[in-house]
Amino acid sequence: MRHSRIVERVLTRLKLRQLRLLVAVGKHGNIQNAARELNVSQPAATKMIKDLELDFEVQLFTRTNRGVVPTVYGDALIRHGKLIFAQVSNAAQELDDLNEGNSGRVVVGTLLAASPQLLPAAIERVIHARPNVAIKVVEGTNEVLMPALHSGEIDLVVGRLPTHRYRNALEQRTLFDEKIVLVVGAGHTLAGRGELTFDDLKAFGWILPPIETTLRRQLDQFFVRNGHFSPTMSVESVSYLTNRALLQSNALIGLMPAHVAAQDLAAGTLAEVSLTLPFGTGPVGVSYRAKTQLSPAGTAFLDALTEVAETL
Repeated sequence: MRHSRIVERVLTRLKLRQLRLLVAVGKHGNIQNAARELNVSQPAATKMIKDLELDFEVQLFTRTNRGVVPTVYGDALIRHGKLIFAQVSNAAQELDDLNEGNSGRVVVGTLLAASPQLLPAAIERVIHARPNVAIKVVEGTNEVLMPALHSGEIDLVVGRLPTHRYRNALEQRTLFDEKIVLVVGAGHTLAGRGELTFDDLKAFGWILPPIETTLRRQLDQFFVRNGHFSPTMSVESVSYLTNRALLQSNALIGLMPAHVAAQDLAAGTLAEVSLTLPFGTGPVGVSYRAKTQLSPAGTAFLDALTEVAETL
C-alpha cells in the first residue's frame, strides 16, 4: 500500500526541476550553490527538497557544519535521477539521429580485451545490417565505464567481466574465456627463450595495468608471493598502441589478453614470454543495465557481439 501511495503521488506531483535540484545538491553538498546553479532562490530550493521528502516519505539529506550530505535514500534517488536525465538525453539524441536519417544510436564502452577483434567485427556486422546506425565507442577501465553504464551514459560495456564490483543491477553475457600472457618486443633478450622462471624476469622493467584493476591486484599479489618483488622501472598504461611501441623499443615486459596480442605475435613484432601466469584467466563478455530496455540499435549490437564471439 505504501509503495502504491508514493508512486501515485509522485507521478502527479514530481517535476524534473526538482530532480535537477536534487542532483545538483548531491554534487555541491550545499543547497545554496545548487540553487544558484538552477537560478532559483535558496528558500525555493529548500522547499523543493522538502516537497520531495514529503512525497517519497524519507529524509534525503542530513545537515552538517559544511552543508548537507545525502542519506542512503538521497543517494538512491540521486542515482535514479541521473538515470532519468541520461534516458531523456538518449531519447533526444535518438530522435535527432532519426531526424537526420540515422536508424538509431548505441554507445559502447570497451576494455582492452574487446578492442582488436571482437568489437570491430561486431561494428562491421551492425553497420552492414543497419547502415544508418550511429555508433559511439568509449575506451576506458571498468572504474570509468561501469559508473557511466549505471547512469545511462553508455548502453553496453564490452570486455573482461567484473567478478565482484559493479555487478548490481546489471545483466552480463559471457562471450568467451580469455587468458593473460606475458609479452616482450621481438628484440628482447627473453624473446624465443624456452622455459623461464620468474627470476629470469626480475632484471627488466614492466608495463603494468592500472592500480584499480583486478588484473593489477592479481599481479601485485603474484609479486608478493615471489619475494615481495618490485620492478626496477614500471609504466602504468592501458593504451595498446603505447604499450606496443614501448615493448618494441625497450627492454620491458607487458601483460596482454592473448587474443589482443595474437596479431603482433603472429607477425613477429612481439614475442610471448614462456612463463605461464597462475592468474588472469577469465570471461570476456558484455554488460548492460538489467531493468532498462535496450534500444533496437543496442539489441542489434548485442546480437552482433554474440554472433562474432561464436567465430573467435
